[in-house]
Amino acid sequence: MSLLQKCLWETLTPERPTAPALNGQVTADVCVIGAGITGLSAALHLLEQGKRVCVLEAQETGHGGSGRNVGLVNAGMWIAPDDVEAGLGAAVGSKLLTTMGAAPSLVFSLIERHGIDCQARREGTLHMAHNRRGVADLQSRCEQWQRRGADVQLLTGAACREATGTQRIAATLLDRRAGTLNPMAYTAGLARAVQRLGGALYHHSPVSRLERQGSGWCVVTAQGSVMAEQVVIASNAYTEGEWTELRRNFFPGFYYQVASVPLTSEAAREVLPGGQGAWDTRQVLSSIRRDAAGRLLLGSLGSGTGKPAWFLRAWADRIQQHYFPALGKVDWECTWTGCIAFTPDHLMRLFEPAPGLLAVTGYNGRGVTTGTVVGKAFADYLVSGDAQALPMPLQPMTPISAIGARSFLYEAGFSLYHAGQCLRVVI
Repeated sequence: MSLLQKCLWETLTPERPTAPALNGQVTADVCVIGAGITGLSAALHLLEQGKRVCVLEAQETGHGGSGRNVGLVNAGMWIAPDDVEAGLGAAVGSKLLTTMGAAPSLVFSLIERHGIDCQARREGTLHMAHNRRGVADLQSRCEQWQRRGADVQLLTGAACREATGTQRIAATLLDRRAGTLNPMAYTAGLARAVQRLGGALYHHSPVSRLERQGSGWCVVTAQGSVMAEQVVIASNAYTEGEWTELRRNFFPGFYYQVASVPLTSEAAREVLPGGQGAWDTRQVLSSIRRDAAGRLLLGSLGSGTGKPAWFLRAWADRIQQHYFPALGKVDWECTWTGCIAFTPDHLMRLFEPAPGLLAVTGYNGRGVTTGTVVGKAFADYLVSGDAQALPMPLQPMTPISAIGARSFLYEAGFSLYHAGQCLRVVI
């Protein structure tokens, strides 16, 4: 069958919020730029605290990474806990780890409170060791998290094989705080909650200019403008245009996924039987999960856009046959790519470049929980003025050097590695 270039999550979320383009001038207490998870979380929590909110989206709700990611509801950061504290200092690092450790609870509480149908499951996630070095890494991460009281467990032997459904993994770190969901459905649910609470949502309204006017801001689009006391820039990796310096504070990377047709065999039921989402310890990782219909979803760093269908199929076949050979031949249904905002130290950045103007970037591939947390934190900070509401201190904008070269080298390295996997040179 042909491999369609389409995002599975969009297909599984047919009823998404509709909204007009901004036409004319409107006023609000806060203008949020970007109808992804961060922007919608900020809008929702601002509305709950009595603020008038306007959300501007350049495309449609969930168009960017919010609707195109793997759908892992991760706890913690990409890098290990001790490394977070080493990089930020004990006090700041500890606060960030505590906040992000509780992030899945915030996501699931929003889902329950607003009745969001997004196929949410809270059985945890699995970080899988693909070799002995990976086992050592997971042993260290497990010890670090357990030292901080986290509900994590390193599974080995039969317990590992049963949890993952593969003989190829010697150990896996089960994080019971975490889970999975359909990210487009979650984002759409946040948008509907914003609309129900009276928030104004505008699609196809990219920002062309941001101006300080008196004590407030004028956010200009092609056919209208928003006058607001405060502004949140929540466009992250999808920031475009010269109206903000934000896009000079990260370098873009990509993540592609390939989804199978629904699998219903007995062998398929043994793949991640507990419903956890998983990823391995390779430097160029592979993510693995199943959706509510039993599809197998594989993903990895790099762009699938422009790569031939045979290449993507060959890569997916290689990963599937390595981990789950009992599945036999798998038919791959669709593929899609999303953009990630990377930072050199794999830590996010929070900015306040001017009074009443907030921005964030650098989720490094952990957008579902990080975006939800940052959105709420921005709302609390804008209402209270208390910087303690933020998960980490605000920083000055410091443009990253050689952004284009960094992105090029990342993509070239990922493509070369995947080619090696297809040719069975590496795995």
